[in-house]
Amino acid sequence: MMNVGYEKYHTHITASKKRFEFNLPEVWKYKDLIILFTKKNFKLKYKQTILGPLWIVLQPVISSFMYMIVFGKIAGLSSDGIPQALFYLSSSTVWALFSTTLIQNANTFTLNAHVFSKVYFPRLTMPLSTALSSIIQFFIQFIIVIILLLFYIIKGEIYPNAFAIMMIPAILIQLSLLGLGFGIIISSITTKYRDLQLLVSFGVSLWMYITPVVYPMSQIENESLRNAIMINPVSVPVEMFRYFLLGAGHPNYIFYGISWAITIAVLFLGISIFNTVEKTFVDTV
Repeated sequence: MMNVGYEKYHTHITASKKRFEFNLPEVWKYKDLIILFTKKNFKLKYKQTILGPLWIVLQPVISSFMYMIVFGKIAGLSSDGIPQALFYLSSSTVWALFSTTLIQNANTFTLNAHVFSKVYFPRLTMPLSTALSSIIQFFIQFIIVIILLLFYIIKGEIYPNAFAIMMIPAILIQLSLLGLGFGIIISSITTKYRDLQLLVSFGVSLWMYITPVVYPMSQIENESLRNAIMINPVSVPVEMFRYFLLGAGHPNYIFYGISWAITIAVLFLGISIFNTVEKTFVDTV
């Protein structure tokens, strides 16, 4: 009887992991650890700050205000008939979900080397907890978007499609998976090439400008340039998020399918590299 109980909770740790092995049952066993890491991410991010978690709300609001001045007033870019405040706030909020997931996961190995080298747990729990914290942050910011949306609905300036709103979770899942995939790829590479860390935030900032965050796709008249921007796997999800939520824009389901294909490919590539690097990263970090 003692042997039966032992076998039930026995875990065999080995380095012979397959490159595309997700090992989700084992990750699920450590769900409490994922929750613990998620709480830790929030505490560390806003520790010793004056406003604390209030920055979660202030960041997209301040960013949207600056976009209204620079791109709306000075540059005179179109907002597809959507009130500028709502256009920029919704765009910056959904973009933040992707960019935050990517940037925070880009340092998974280097920031947590002291933990990885001392105790065993499924390494994938760390980037998953980071993605989860980004999703929670998104929903907090999304409350402000909904309040502003209701204001313009009451004024009669916005007419969202109630059925289309149900498609928003698919957009959020895709952007989280895409940010997770790119994040763990970068994290795996930076275990050996540290200078890549310096390019991440800069690269993500540039990425935003080839994504329709501060402008709608209707603003781009050149067909070749338009198609090039839509190949960007983040472009169509951002455009479709505004279409589903605000009822403005022209979704392209062909490019949306391409975007999902790229997302899945990036995620599997990320898992492959992650599983390969985690065996020996302690020797290089």
